[in-house]
Amino acid sequence: MNNPWLTIIGIGEDGGKALPDASRNALQNAEFVFGGARHLELVAGMTGAAQLHPWPIPFNTAPLIAHAGRRVVAVASGDPFWFGAGAVLAANLPRGAWVSHPAPSSFALAANRLGWPLEATSCHGLHAAPFARIRPDLHNGAYLLVTLRDGAAAQGLAEYLAQIGFGKSDIWLLSRLGGANEIISQTRADRFDLPAPAAPVMAAIHAQGIGLPRGFGLPDDLFQSDGQITKSPIRALSLAALAPRTDQMLWDIGGGSGSISVEWCLAGGLSHCIEPRADRAANIAANGASFGVDHRLHVVTGAAPDALAGLPAPDAVFIGGGGSAALLAALWPLLPQGCRVVANAVTLESESLLTAACAEYGGGLMRVEIAHAAPLGRMTGWQPARPIVQWSVQK
Repeated sequence: MNNPWLTIIGIGEDGGKALPDASRNALQNAEFVFGGARHLELVAGMTGAAQLHPWPIPFNTAPLIAHAGRRVVAVASGDPFWFGAGAVLAANLPRGAWVSHPAPSSFALAANRLGWPLEATSCHGLHAAPFARIRPDLHNGAYLLVTLRDGAAAQGLAEYLAQIGFGKSDIWLLSRLGGANEIISQTRADRFDLPAPAAPVMAAIHAQGIGLPRGFGLPDDLFQSDGQITKSPIRALSLAALAPRTDQMLWDIGGGSGSISVEWCLAGGLSHCIEPRADRAANIAANGASFGVDHRLHVVTGAAPDALAGLPAPDAVFIGGGGSAALLAALWPLLPQGCRVVANAVTLESESLLTAACAEYGGGLMRVEIAHAAPLGRMTGWQPARPIVQWSVQK
């Protein structure tokens, strides 16, 4: 690294006492120092003749980058690259422009205070994210560490946990870790009665409750829907054919309730869910938020193929409703090589469409017939559902 002009410094609640010489020297020789108001207070008396600049609200790196080539310091909490400002700064600068000197993160301090193995603990930043973001990681016995916006947010977190069946979870609030004013207090989510602690504050959760099932085919009643939903068994078969992979992109055409997109995102993928009806698009957004995947699921209100314009190229496409020969003809040229396509049909007309598509584009057809036991007079018999024909192909 040749002569970086920006030094990113991680600092704890003990202020400059634990800073290494490299951080102290950078602060002393800086022309400009950027940081939150609390960070600038922590380095008071250590910044020489530097001009001090609190970060603008909302956060923006432009004022710092405007001083490129000068001696600039950015002060952040703990490890700047662990839910901190470091990654945002680095994303906007060439690699040789900066150097970072981290301090222990609040997550590391919390794990050391509680005796939790950090490698087995889920870590989340909830200071600017909804509580539902942690839902995929909640299961009986799970350990979670989360940052909070402020002390008052702890009450809301406890209420959320109780609402989704995790009220028996133990919660620790950890305030101003590493400093002289450090406070750690414990309670249970459904008995939360702790005063709001001073920021910065974290919550530690030892979860007690039943989490979401792993695998495909979540119960239908977990989704907000007007009845337009790919039912659980067919959804499981469809997702198995779509084969989700981490960070791969799905186009979910004719989203309905968004159940396919939600489970794709729970498996680590990203989705653009296309739905022409505004009321159903609202259901999709609500389901994405409820399952904590709203940051991975983007709802597009409109009809394909026009609504596909400008979307990032997909790794997989699911056609759950509104399929037509015109749609397939417009869609196929848009798909990159290797893209996986899965479509379901329940009517004779749509079955005929998929049969023709298989003949033209290749792939395979599968017919699925499912029956459920139901009362039949004084006895029990099989109640068949409408058969489903599924076409799957890889371009």
